[in-house]
Amino acid sequence: MEKLIGLSLFANIGVAEAYLKDIGVTIAVANELLENRAKFYQEVYPETEMICGDITQKEIYNQIISKSKEKNVNFVIATPPCQGMSTAGKQHPNDERNYLITYALNVINELNPKFILLENVPQQLRTTILVNGKKVLIPDYIVESLKEKYVINADIVNSVDYGVPQMRQRSMFLMVRRDLKIKWNFISSNEKSKPITLFESIGDLPSLDPQIQGFSLKEQLEYFPDYETKRNNGLKISKWHYPPIHKLRHVEVMKYTPEGCSALENTFYYPKNSSGTKVKGYKNTYKRQWWNRPAYTVTTYNGAICSQDNVHPGRYIGIDTNGEKLYSDARVLSIYELMIVMSIPRDWPIPSWASDSLIRHSLGEGIPPLIIKKLFENLLKELSQDDEN
Repeated sequence: MEKLIGLSLFANIGVAEAYLKDIGVTIAVANELLENRAKFYQEVYPETEMICGDITQKEIYNQIISKSKEKNVNFVIATPPCQGMSTAGKQHPNDERNYLITYALNVINELNPKFILLENVPQQLRTTILVNGKKVLIPDYIVESLKEKYVINADIVNSVDYGVPQMRQRSMFLMVRRDLKIKWNFISSNEKSKPITLFESIGDLPSLDPQIQGFSLKEQLEYFPDYETKRNNGLKISKWHYPPIHKLRHVEVMKYTPEGCSALENTFYYPKNSSGTKVKGYKNTYKRQWWNRPAYTVTTYNGAICSQDNVHPGRYIGIDTNGEKLYSDARVLSIYELMIVMSIPRDWPIPSWASDSLIRHSLGEGIPPLIIKKLFENLLKELSQDDEN
C-alpha cells in the first residue's frame, strides 16, 4: 500500500496531526503564518518541513508547492482560520481570512493530490465570498472547483461521536481523486462513540485553587490555605496541570456558583466590574460546566472565566460563615484538562517555553486529533481493501 505523505496548510501548532505518525501517516510539509506557532509545531514534529509565512505571498506559496512536490506529497489537509465565520467571533462577511480557502484550492489544483481533507466551523456553510464579482457560498465554491476531479464526501461532524469528551461541531470535506475508484467515508452510525462526560475524562484529576492575580504567596495562602498543596498534587500528575490566574472578583463569584450554573444568576455573589456595578452578559458566561456531560466547545478564550462555558464544574465543599454554599475549583480548565477534552495525547510534548496564551489560543483553534486519526484509519482501511482487490 502506498504511504500517505501529506501537506498541512494553516497548520497552527499541529493539534490535528497528533496521532498521524502513530498510524503510519506522514506530514512532510506544513505551513503556518505565525512564527511562534510555527516554532511550536517544528519542535513537536521535527521531521516535518515547516514553512513559516503568509500563503498569500508569492514567495511562500511557491515554497509550499516546490517542497510538496519534492517530498512527493499525495494528500492535503487544510484548516483555514475561522475567526471570520465562527459564532465566537465577529462573523464579518468581508473578513479577509474567509478568502484563504481560495489559496488552499489553488495549492490543491497545482499539486493534484490523491486525497484532501478540508475542515472548518459549520458557519462556513453559510458564509459567502466574492468570486468573479459574484457572492458564492464557500461550500459551493469548494464543490464547483473540485467536483470534476474529486469524489466529494461532506458532513457536519460532532467530536463526541469520535470519542472526544467535548461537544464540538466541524464542517468537513473528504475527497478522493476520481481515478482511484474508492471513497473516503466518515464513521458510520454504529461506529459512533457513546458520549464521554467530563467526570469520566477529568474527574479523577486533583482539585486546583486558582491563583489570584496580583496576590503575593502570603495573600494567596490566606485566601486559599490549601493552594500550595493542591498545586503540588496537580504538578505530580502533569507539569501542565497547574492553577490558572484569575481576578479576585471573578474567583469570588464562582466560589458561590454551583455546577452547570452561571454566576450571573446568583442572588448576591454575581459578577461586578471594577467600579462595583453588576456586569451584563449572556447566561453562558461566568458559567460552570456539567460533570455528567461532555465539555462545551473549547474556544480561543478558554482562559477567561467571563467567556463562554469555560469554568470547571467544581464540587460542593461546605458553607461559609453566612451559611452560603461554597464550591471548589473556581477557575477555568487547566491546560492539561484542555488537552484531555481536546483528545490530545497526555504526553504530547508541548515546548516548555510556550506561554499560556499561545497554548490556550492555539488549542481553541484546533480540531480534536482523535477525529483526524479515525478518519485516516478509515482511509487506510479503504486503501488496504483496494490493494487486496
